[in-house]
Amino acid sequence: MNTLKVILLLASLSGLLMLVGYFVARGTGVVIALVLSALMNFGSYWYSDTIVLRMYSAREVSRQEAPVLYNAVESLSARAKMPKPRIYMISNETPNAFATGRDENHAAVSVTSGILKILNKEELEGVLAHELAHIQHKDILIGSMAATVASAVVLLSRWAVFFGNDEGKGMIPAIAMAIIAPIAATVIQMAISRSREYEADAGSAQITGKPEALAGALRKLTLAARTTPLNANPSTAHMFIVNPLSGDFIRTLFSTHPPIEKRIERLQQMEAAQKD
Repeated sequence: MNTLKVILLLASLSGLLMLVGYFVARGTGVVIALVLSALMNFGSYWYSDTIVLRMYSAREVSRQEAPVLYNAVESLSARAKMPKPRIYMISNETPNAFATGRDENHAAVSVTSGILKILNKEELEGVLAHELAHIQHKDILIGSMAATVASAVVLLSRWAVFFGNDEGKGMIPAIAMAIIAPIAATVIQMAISRSREYEADAGSAQITGKPEALAGALRKLTLAARTTPLNANPSTAHMFIVNPLSGDFIRTLFSTHPPIEKRIERLQQMEAAQKD
């Protein structure tokens, strides 16, 4: 169901792109904007692991440096039948985690030092399995696809103000397009991100067989994020297992993550189904 939802959302983004492109340049603008946007996002996708890991000064760790973390990732990767990703540590007391990399053979899992202090073994495994599921589901690629189309919509919408001004007759609809289209594209892009979080939660439950362990971790991580938000770049907020930014109205409206209550409720339903 979530996969179908993502396909429909991506189709909606593409439809919005074609609509804006037709308004601006009857198709020519679509091609130009899409090519430029694809080139920018291709570079971001290809080098995403290096860019993000350097952004947070993440350091690769060995088994000797972080035996509990290393052994957990190694064991879970074997259960998930996937190559073990590289393991990184961010020196920060706010507990959180994310995965990056373009595919299973070029992936990395990074956690903050604070996460090891508040989660027990099963909860930590639930979080790590969630990140492994993101890698398995190729969520970095899906996110890049959504970003490519959404950024093309934004670019074309800016052009609308110039190309839509036919002696003043088209200025009002052009301005409306320049305002509404980017908002719509962002909302759709965020909806795709939220769907992938649900899928990763389900993937974690499948890998560990313990949905409640991830639910317990999400409770602790969300509380910590609210009391001590991570100084994170907003452009990377969608990558973390829980939103690292403090919640205000605008960030809630355009949230990259589903409501934590709904995520926990779904995990509890999986736990109950296992016991039936």
